[in-house]
Amino acid sequence: MTGSSFVRHGLRLMIAASLLLVLADVCPAQPAMSEYNDLLGLFKEWREFERPPRLNGAPDYTAETFATRYEDYKRLRAQLDAMDHSGWTVPQQVDWHLVRAEMNGFDFNHRVLKPWVRDPAFYQSIWMGRSDVPAHEGPTHHAVTELWTYQFPLSDAKERRLIDDLKVIPPLMRQAQKNLTGNARELWIAGIRNIRSQRGNLNEVERRVGSGASEELLAVIQECKVATDELIAWLESEAQHKDGPSGIGKDHYTWYQRNVHLVPLTWEEEVQLLKRELDRAWSSLKLEEHRNRHLPRMVAAATPAEYEAMADEAATRFMNFLRDKEVVTVTNYMEPALREHLGRFIPEEQRHFFWITAHYDPLPLFTHFYHWFELARMDRYPHPSPLRQGALLYNIFDSRNEGTATGVEEMFMHAGLYDDSPRSRELVWILMAQRAARGLGSLYAHANEMTMEEAGRIHMDWTPRGWMKTEKELLIFEQHLYLRQPGYGTSYITGKYLLERTLADYAKQVEERGEEFALKKFFDRLNEIDSIPIVLGRWEMTGLDNEIRELTASD
Repeated sequence: MTGSSFVRHGLRLMIAASLLLVLADVCPAQPAMSEYNDLLGLFKEWREFERPPRLNGAPDYTAETFATRYEDYKRLRAQLDAMDHSGWTVPQQVDWHLVRAEMNGFDFNHRVLKPWVRDPAFYQSIWMGRSDVPAHEGPTHHAVTELWTYQFPLSDAKERRLIDDLKVIPPLMRQAQKNLTGNARELWIAGIRNIRSQRGNLNEVERRVGSGASEELLAVIQECKVATDELIAWLESEAQHKDGPSGIGKDHYTWYQRNVHLVPLTWEEEVQLLKRELDRAWSSLKLEEHRNRHLPRMVAAATPAEYEAMADEAATRFMNFLRDKEVVTVTNYMEPALREHLGRFIPEEQRHFFWITAHYDPLPLFTHFYHWFELARMDRYPHPSPLRQGALLYNIFDSRNEGTATGVEEMFMHAGLYDDSPRSRELVWILMAQRAARGLGSLYAHANEMTMEEAGRIHMDWTPRGWMKTEKELLIFEQHLYLRQPGYGTSYITGKYLLERTLADYAKQVEERGEEFALKKFFDRLNEIDSIPIVLGRWEMTGLDNEIRELTASD
C-alpha cells in the first residue's frame, strides 16, 4: 500500500467510525426482546416468594419478616417491569399483565390492606366447603385446612395429612395475638365471629374423625381448641380499645380496583353504576309485575318432595336450554356439577334471601351456578398457560367469575329461558336489585361514610319484598366480607357491566365482518380464555386493548 493510499484508507476508517458514533447517538441500542419463557420463570419464582416462610410451623406474617421480604418483592417487580413484551402474542401479553396485577396486590396488601394486622378473620383456618369461585372469598392465610377435601373415615395417609394441616393452627393463633395491632373496629368485632366459627368447626372435625382416630390426631384437635379459645378471649378483651375506621378510603379503593383487579372504574363511577343498576332492577321488576298481573302468583315449595321435584325439573330445563338454544357448548361434566348443588328444602322461617327465591323457582339461582361449570372445567381441563391454572391471587378473578355468574342471570332471561315461566323473570330482577344494593352499601362503607350496619341498611331496605330482612346472619356475612375484600361487593355488577360491554364489542365486530352472530361462540371463547379479569378477556377476544393500556398508564 502506497503512502497516499494508506492515508486515504485511514481517512475512510475515521469517517466510518465517526458515522457509527453519530448513528449510535441518534439510534441508541435497544434492549433485547424478552422471551415469554422469561415470564414463566419469573412467575414461578414470584409464586414461590409470595408464600411466606414458616415461623414455629405456621406462615410468618410478622412485621419484621414483611420488612425483610419487601426488598425481594421490589427485585422481582423490577424484573417484570424491565421485560419488553411488545412483540409477544396477545395471550402472552395478557399473562404479563396478570403477573403485574398479582404483584400490585401484594404491594397493596403490604402498604394498605394489611389483613394480618387489621383483620382477625384472616386467621380463620378451617374451611368446611369449597368456594364457588376459584379461591375463598376474601383474604385468607397460606395454610388453611380444606376439610371438604377429606373423606371420612380417613385413610392412614389422609389422617397424616390432616394432622399436618391442623398443626399450623396453634402457633398461628399465638402469632395472631402479636400481629393484630390494627385499629379497624368493625373488622375486629365482626372477625371474632369467624374465629368462634372455627371453634365450632373443630368440634365437627372431632366428630367426623370419631373415637377411632389416633391419639396424635385427637391431641392435635384438642390443642387447636385451646389455642382458638385463647385467641377468642384475647380478641374480645382487646375489642373495647378499637375505635378506628375499617374502610380503606376512596382513593385507595380506586387504585386497588384499577391496578389489582383491573376494573377500569373509580369509586365514584362505581357508585353511579350501582345506583343505575338498582334503579333499573326495581323499575324492571315493577314492569314485569304489571305485565304478569293477571297470572297466578308463584307458590313456594312447601315440602321436601315439592322442592326436590322443582329443583330436578329446573336443572333439566336449564341444561336443555343451554343445549337446544345453542347458548354454550354443553359438556359431559356440566350437569353433574350443577346437580351437586341443587340444595334442599328449608322451612320457611329458616330461609335466607337466596333460598327464598329458590323455593319459588330455583332456576334463576341455578343460572348463577354457572360458577360450578367453570370450576369443573378448571379442574378437568386446566388452561395451557401455567399463569391461568388455578386461582389468581387476591381474588383478582372476581369481576370475571362473579360478573359472569350475575351477568348470565339476565342474559339467559333475555335469550328466552323463562318464555314459559314469566313470573320467574320477577325473581331475576329481585336478585339483581339485591346485588346492586349490597354493593352500593359496601362502597359507602369503604369510603368510611357509613358504618357496616348502615351499609347493611341499604342492602336490606333496597332488596324488594323485604326478603333481606329475614336473615341477619347473611346480611352480616356479606357486608363483612365486602369490607374485608375491597371491590368484591361490587364485582357482581361491575363485572356484569364489563361482560356486557365485551359482548357488545364482540358482536359489533362480528356484524362489521358481515358474519352471523352466534351466542355459543361468544361463551365458548370466554370459557377458553378462562377466569381472568374481563378487561384482559375483552382484549384477547376482540383485540381491543384501550382499557388495559389506560389502566397500565395510571399505575
